[in-house]
Amino acid sequence: MKNCNKKLWLMLPLLACSGIYAQSAQSKPGINLSLMDTKVKPGDDFFRFVNGSWFDKTEIPADRTRWGSFDELRQNTDNDALAILKTAVANPKYNSKTDQGKAIALYKSILDTVARNKAGIKPLKPYLDKINAIKSVADLQNFLIWMEPQGGLGFFGVGVGPDSKNSNKNQVGLGLGSLGLPDRDYYVGEDADSKEKREKYVAHVTRMLQYLGESPAKAKSDAEHILALEIAMSKPRLDRVERRDRRKTYNPMTVADLQKLTPSIQWEAYLSGVGMPKLDTLNVSQPRYMTALNDIFKENKVDDWKAYLRWMLLNRSAGALSTELENANWEFYGKTLTGAVKQRPRDERALQTVNGSVGEALGKLYVEQKFPPEAKAKAEELIQYLFRAYETRINALPWMDEKTRAMAIAKLKKYRVKIGYPDKWRDYSDLTLKSPAEGGSYFSNFTAMAEWRHRESLKDLKKPVDKERWGMSPQTVNAYYNSTNNEIVFPAAILQPPFYDYRADAAVNFGGIGAVIGHEISHGFDDSGARFNADGNLVNWWSEEDLKKFTDLGSALAAQYSALEPLPGTFVDGKFTLGENIGDLGGINAAYDGLELYLKEKGDPGKIDGFTQQQRFFISWATIWRTKIRDESIKNLVKTDTHTPGMFRAYVPLQNVDAFYQAFDIKPGEKLYVTPDKRVKIW
Repeated sequence: MKNCNKKLWLMLPLLACSGIYAQSAQSKPGINLSLMDTKVKPGDDFFRFVNGSWFDKTEIPADRTRWGSFDELRQNTDNDALAILKTAVANPKYNSKTDQGKAIALYKSILDTVARNKAGIKPLKPYLDKINAIKSVADLQNFLIWMEPQGGLGFFGVGVGPDSKNSNKNQVGLGLGSLGLPDRDYYVGEDADSKEKREKYVAHVTRMLQYLGESPAKAKSDAEHILALEIAMSKPRLDRVERRDRRKTYNPMTVADLQKLTPSIQWEAYLSGVGMPKLDTLNVSQPRYMTALNDIFKENKVDDWKAYLRWMLLNRSAGALSTELENANWEFYGKTLTGAVKQRPRDERALQTVNGSVGEALGKLYVEQKFPPEAKAKAEELIQYLFRAYETRINALPWMDEKTRAMAIAKLKKYRVKIGYPDKWRDYSDLTLKSPAEGGSYFSNFTAMAEWRHRESLKDLKKPVDKERWGMSPQTVNAYYNSTNNEIVFPAAILQPPFYDYRADAAVNFGGIGAVIGHEISHGFDDSGARFNADGNLVNWWSEEDLKKFTDLGSALAAQYSALEPLPGTFVDGKFTLGENIGDLGGINAAYDGLELYLKEKGDPGKIDGFTQQQRFFISWATIWRTKIRDESIKNLVKTDTHTPGMFRAYVPLQNVDAFYQAFDIKPGEKLYVTPDKRVKIW
């Protein structure tokens, strides 16, 4: 799941299994026995034991780069949301002044491909004219001031968010410039995949710049200079592991101090120009980058800057322009980088844009039809079992002293829990979106949303942090932990099978949504979240000795995951994925203990379809991580995604859980067996 401070393939040779697991039919909802492969021993390949039949008969859809339980639920949820949206389109009460009407106007403008194709690149002309007029750093600064309210473009940008050391206060943050490739590693990596992708990136940029009227030779030259500039912008950045350490990205300073870092920009004028005058301090996320950026400006390669800005403009806008541009850009970002075969249907892509921009407007309709009050009540009951179990586990930790333990319990007790949908919906009253019939276009709505977000940020800067605000819409199949709010959040859409099924037995729900809840609780105690105290502030609450023990345990877990090789020569980065892996391990342990509490208080139903509650718990966990993924997507994900690929998540955490071995009588000699002294136990 997502940590908001702010995805499978190795099948071992298998041995036959005892017939005690063979089943012909299921009698209870929650686990589809026909998708299992019970000829395999659980201790040899638990992923295949649970998902083998599914894996053998499942093909990744052509418009997807992976497929699994998450994707199936997301597709079903999208179908529901799309049906709701299409029904609302025909309802005259949702005019463009209503929140729902704004979602409808945006949706219609995305689907208006006739107007988009007719306009071509004309919407970019005012921007291109301003870029082409740049002759100096001063001109560049004025252009960046003009662009910031429209979403920013290029070398740096500003935003508003909670102060990491004073979580009730909003602050201005200075962030990094845009890049065309998805991560620093693509620019600095010397592995074969990174080199290949850089070459293909240059070819793609060359192709795209010709849509702006550049000759092939000019476009190729510009593309090469763009890559060189982006490499120079990449090298001083924190690497993917360093970026996860919030201490490294918390660098508050005065405007005068920033002026010393990057003297080429007149910072008081820039900040005043974007609506943020008279700032005392701001947070500079990566000072080393800002120093290196000044060196880039001193080189005065104005033509390279302009080529880069033209490409950034085209790249960010392509999806809102003609279908030809949209398809051409997808061929690189969808097909080349992640291995997709074809694009998803246009109405589904339009829905994703609506969800990502005005998602709560559609969420109101979704919740009315798809999330009954009893679903929220049942989830709240399950969450209480998880918190009880987690507190018991913290109290029993053998490696933690009493002072640190008390601080951990205090943090746990101050968690905020959000379920289903916001108590206070997002206010879209100051946002104007127009349907094609009203003169609106996808590009104009795209710009209007950026300008609205900027205005909202300026309002936030003058107010305390709004802790009632959600970071995901109700129709999102995901969950997250927010460290500065010290909160866990579960949108309505994830409270469905296979994560949660009110008809199923307790083991299935504790192994599904229970472990997801435990995972999000654990993010407050992973290697990043544990740096924040009960009030959501970046304050060390650990004793020196306990912090060393915790760090050593994390290193041992990282080493387990770094040994995973999803493709020959492609390894999981255990340090990069450590937070999510701690989340999985802590979530599994807490959910299992929560199940045991539940069964003790409400009774154990005994075996269902031949499996005990304990076995069904672990089967349910592996069910939610059934996944198939394309090779190119794997290469991309290990560089860019903090989550370990799903097939590994199905069983690697379990190798550290004693109860897993007991549930399936796993013995030395079986392939998943890890000796007790090598099992990592953190939370």
